[in-house]
Amino acid sequence: MDAHSRGRADDIDPADQWVLNPHTGNYELRLDHSAGESGSPSLTATAEETGRGGESRTGLSGESPGRRRTGSRGSAADAPRREVPGQRSRRSAQGTRAAAEPPASGRRKRKPRKSRKKKALLWTGGVMAFVVVAGSAGAYALYQRLNGNIDTVDVGDVGSKSVVSDGPMNILIIGTDKRTGKGNEGYGDKGSTGHADTNILFHVSEDRTNATAMSIPRDLMTSIPDCETKQPDGSTKVIPGAVKARFNTSLGQEGRDPGCTMRTVEEITGIKPDHFMMVDFNAVKELTAAVGGVKVCMAKPIDDPKSHLKLPQGESKVQGEKALALLRTRDSFGNRSDLDRIKVQQQFLGSMIREMKSSDTLTNPKKLFKLADAATNALTVDTGIGDAKKLMTLAQEISKVNTENITFVTMPVIDNPDEPKPVTVVVHPQQGDPLFAMMRSDTSLTKVKQKEKAAKSKQAALLKGPKAEAADIRVDVLNGGALGGAASATVTWLQNEQGVLKSANKANAPEKIKKTTLEYAPNQADQARALAAMMGLPATAMKQGTTDAEGLEAMVLTLGADFKGAGQLITGPAKAPEGVEQASADKAVCAK
Repeated sequence: MDAHSRGRADDIDPADQWVLNPHTGNYELRLDHSAGESGSPSLTATAEETGRGGESRTGLSGESPGRRRTGSRGSAADAPRREVPGQRSRRSAQGTRAAAEPPASGRRKRKPRKSRKKKALLWTGGVMAFVVVAGSAGAYALYQRLNGNIDTVDVGDVGSKSVVSDGPMNILIIGTDKRTGKGNEGYGDKGSTGHADTNILFHVSEDRTNATAMSIPRDLMTSIPDCETKQPDGSTKVIPGAVKARFNTSLGQEGRDPGCTMRTVEEITGIKPDHFMMVDFNAVKELTAAVGGVKVCMAKPIDDPKSHLKLPQGESKVQGEKALALLRTRDSFGNRSDLDRIKVQQQFLGSMIREMKSSDTLTNPKKLFKLADAATNALTVDTGIGDAKKLMTLAQEISKVNTENITFVTMPVIDNPDEPKPVTVVVHPQQGDPLFAMMRSDTSLTKVKQKEKAAKSKQAALLKGPKAEAADIRVDVLNGGALGGAASATVTWLQNEQGVLKSANKANAPEKIKKTTLEYAPNQADQARALAAMMGLPATAMKQGTTDAEGLEAMVLTLGADFKGAGQLITGPAKAPEGVEQASADKAVCAK
């Protein structure tokens, strides 16, 4: 029996085999179709939120309707087990086992537990639903089916080879204009292999308290680096880069794969994506239908003859073709530009997050299964997260972030000055790098109060006091990071761009370090403050000695792994630059 049909009989949908046990309040997956027989083996699934951080967890239980749970969660010592025929016993992400037991007689039946507020975050198009179904059901057949749905692309040495679980995490979400699926012939470029049409760099903080979702305009003019791609025969091919090109051509054009888009993002922002997730037009239609539609709000009635989008003023629900039309239309909002379309896409994604974490979704196993099935069918990912277990781990990491602390922003841009009648944009010269620096240094854009207050106070104390003139700063620069030529490039930037002429390249440091440091003497504090302001050094980088410097002694700047390039701030400001619009995922906004 293959992975897609295992656990099914007589064309019965696996989701239809779930039965609500009125005694426990839990759903049971009966694989032998004997729901009416009290002695038939069953799998009991619960999805509840536990833990101090509000993490959404999946509990597995092999308890019968009348059996009490004692000791630690999912203890195996309670009683002998009976395995469901044709099914392996598997561990969940919490280390518990799914097992089937006959009902224990003579025991008091548990009252249904009151469900707590759910914080499960599903914003990557169904991954969290996949976790809840594949994990809580413990059903090997469903797990195999979902696992077989996933498509992967080998992007070589780009990104991470495994799920990042102990540091900041960056995921590049790519929506392509590939015209796959019935009824999609009228969208996108005819014959296109799929360009990077909708792009979001999703940064999850190291402590999982917050996340920033930064949209990257498809019409951004940038440099696309050379990229090595894997060919169908297993060989590699280097695709030449481009000096001035639209961002969306970083995928599809000249045979570029998602790894090329990941490299382009790093080139622009200094932020290295760990993984990518890619969906096409058809995925939008299938996912919105699976979740039962997404609520949207219009500030005015919409009647767009180009996209055939018709929506009333106020709230309504969209799914399938109408959802895709909403995300594709330019002419119905703002100044009819891609930037205004991005705002609508962000509002749509925020609404989808709220829908997917709602009790209507999380307590409905049939809806969960359909959503997980559609999501895994829709996703194309890198090989680092290209199986069910890794996707489950990734989703569990993302789920730790409270929805109110997910901030949507758009990369700050201005009209392209090289065009007499601008249709493309370039990175904003004042707002761009400070925002990128905040993301690089893992500084929250949300109101995570304690962290924001600490960052402000430390940085204020660091920069308080007189600063030396650039011409009076003496500094030796060493490279202790992974970026080749960093010391030389920094000295060139300091001398040519900042006027720090007394800076010297001292080549490689004795050893690699994670964080950049600036060592200085007490009588060099004014020089240190000036250099820190130029480079965006955090308070933790400052290392003041105990004795004064003598004569022409220079400070020592050692660049660490956090250094991303000459002229790029090592840490950003405590708050986003003025003029950068922000939107929270937990608030509904009407599109204008």
